[in-house]
Amino acid sequence: MGIVNTAVSYGTYALFLSVGLTYALASFSALLVGLVVAFRTQGAFVFDNSDKRLFFRYAVCWGIIYLINTGLIGMLIGWGLSAYAAGAVTLPLIALLSFLMGTFVFKRTAHKDVLVPGTPNDASREGE
Repeated sequence: MGIVNTAVSYGTYALFLSVGLTYALASFSALLVGLVVAFRTQGAFVFDNSDKRLFFRYAVCWGIIYLINTGLIGMLIGWGLSAYAAGAVTLPLIALLSFLMGTFVFKRTAHKDVLVPGTPNDASREGE
């Protein structure tokens, strides 16, 4: 799923660059599209947790990743790369950060055999 999410994100970024948006706006637009796609695919297929209540935490983490990504792209552009190349160069790091963030967001409540206070799996164990 990471390859699909990365392709959607970069494709959206490149599309918005091609219509004249700045790299920061193109990256933000890709973030908005990617939030919906990646939240559903990472949650359901990668981490086996499609709890919609986690979306806010997921969006906050992606906001942090956006700031990192935009800063790196700006730095690479300052070194002479095009916005397209700079966006492509940052992809491996952003994909890794996305996966690590996904483990933080989705894995904390995904395991039904681990009791996490205040989560649905906590309430389901009251009768045990």
